[in-house]
Amino acid sequence: MKIEGRNPITEAFDSGIKISRIYVSKTAHDLQPLIDKAKSRNIRIDFVDKPYLDKLSESKRHQGIIAISEEYSYASLEDILNVAKQKNQPLFVILLDGIEDPHNLGSIIRVAECAGAHGVVIPSRRSACVNATVLRTSAGAANHLKVAMVGNINDAIRTLKDNFVNVYCADMQGTTLYDCNFKEDTAIVIGNEGEGVKSLTKKLCDNVVSIPQFGKVNSLNASVACGIICYEVVRQRF
Repeated sequence: MKIEGRNPITEAFDSGIKISRIYVSKTAHDLQPLIDKAKSRNIRIDFVDKPYLDKLSESKRHQGIIAISEEYSYASLEDILNVAKQKNQPLFVILLDGIEDPHNLGSIIRVAECAGAHGVVIPSRRSACVNATVLRTSAGAANHLKVAMVGNINDAIRTLKDNFVNVYCADMQGTTLYDCNFKEDTAIVIGNEGEGVKSLTKKLCDNVVSIPQFGKVNSLNASVACGIICYEVVRQRF
């Protein structure tokens, strides 16, 4: 997997991600701290011309450095449950029902980590996966927050309910989030950018939560909606 840019690579180093190789532009400046970190870890460093980096880059915003790392290591749903138990905190987890835009996934992981969530759950199909774009958009949060990939989001919801977790699905038609109790173990389901939460998934949830809207536009971006709900959870708990 490619990690591009100074901050994402710095976060990768700090979080212990295994990096096998680094490509550095011969004309880049202020990269010596990252070069020194790579040398201290015996990582192969290739100094290349900028056009080579431009061709190698997927984001086209590499800032003169690209790292090659092992593939992202996903957690399990049980791992996320255990994090909350270890911290002696009520569970707070985000489930994503088919978020296909990697920028949205990265933004959701970032806000979830900032809000103190214990993890994010994504399905293995019809969903963006954690890749270089997600790592960059998450500003490194994907290296610090557990992300679980499951075969089926509905099965994950059933498991959470078996563990007495209150599962809320975000939808325009539902109880306003300010009237919901997020102080206990809580899971929030965020739906696909275009279709929202699937009908069967919605039926499995304990409640439908909505965000009051007063403008002419009747929907919010998935990552923005997730952020608003996350910080209502924060407000109620802290």
